[in-house]
Amino acid sequence: MNNRIVTILFLILILTGCKSTTRIDEYRQGPTSNIEIGDSVVVLGRRHSSGHETEIDFVSCVGNALGGGGSEKSIIVIPEKDFVDAMYPYFETSTAPMDVKNLDHLVQNPAIAQKFAEFNLRFFIWIDGSTETTDKKGSISCAVGPGGGGCFGFATWDDEANYEASIWDFNTLQLAGKISAETQGTSYLPAVIIPVPLLARVQAGACKSMAQQIKSFLQ
Repeated sequence: MNNRIVTILFLILILTGCKSTTRIDEYRQGPTSNIEIGDSVVVLGRRHSSGHETEIDFVSCVGNALGGGGSEKSIIVIPEKDFVDAMYPYFETSTAPMDVKNLDHLVQNPAIAQKFAEFNLRFFIWIDGSTETTDKKGSISCAVGPGGGGCFGFATWDDEANYEASIWDFNTLQLAGKISAETQGTSYLPAVIIPVPLLARVQAGACKSMAQQIKSFLQ
């Protein structure tokens, strides 16, 4: 690929930008009452699988988006680290409840029940999933010479963000529902002297869409 073609592709991408698409699915287990003023939720990541771990920054992103910066529709969200530390060791990776039945068993412990009451917990939101790169194409080459250096080439890769949130209703100790978010996009790396990455930011897209759907589900 010659430099002129790379330059043309670079200009086209600057004008069009990177695009991503998101699909949201919601499953409601049954009728659920809305979250009330003063109730709180905690957003936690599933990290039991050795194959992948739900990214801490994605869990934080969803929690921050649900919090909404103090608006009227914001939800009180307990930060994951604060909650896990306060409930040690019951919500560590190796001991966290895998389903609502195990949560029911935890409530039988008076000390744990008291902690839940202090947090005024209404919903547990467990997020499982990850963001992965699925396909890479093209190449970038860099060289340094007497007159200076630079990089030339063009590379692309596809990213997929797949996450599922399981919502547990602490009032009924039942699964309230599930929400899944799948975002796909293509990132570009054109290089004309200097590589300029144009990222699809699929994880951010999945976070925003999932948080909006969870907020709608709870309210």
